[in-house]
Amino acid sequence: MGNKILIVDDQYGIRILLNEVFQREGYVTYQAANGMQALEIARKHHPNLVLLDMKIPGMDGIEILKRLKDIDPDIKVIIMTAYGELDMIQETKELGALMHFAKPFDIDDLRAAVKKYITA
Repeated sequence: MGNKILIVDDQYGIRILLNEVFQREGYVTYQAANGMQALEIARKHHPNLVLLDMKIPGMDGIEILKRLKDIDPDIKVIIMTAYGELDMIQETKELGALMHFAKPFDIDDLRAAVKKYITA
């Protein structure tokens, strides 16, 4: 079984783009548009790494991150945000997120980070 990535973003275009990029790299990918979908996929498929957007209607990224860590304390999470809210970014790091990318991010930088962390 290959390395599995869960992409959590309420923006369809971003999910599709990231899905295509990481499938082409040989990863098994899952997509979630909201927190409930993300948690269901995490329980069922046990992804190695999660790309998590912070601003998601219904359940924000902080709450999703906490619940993902409850499901699997070792799950690797990279945060994506369109907002430069340093306090929120700091809180995600305290909760175990590896790093964050501010949108719009360089896809090559994100690919390199995923490759680095998914095999670590």
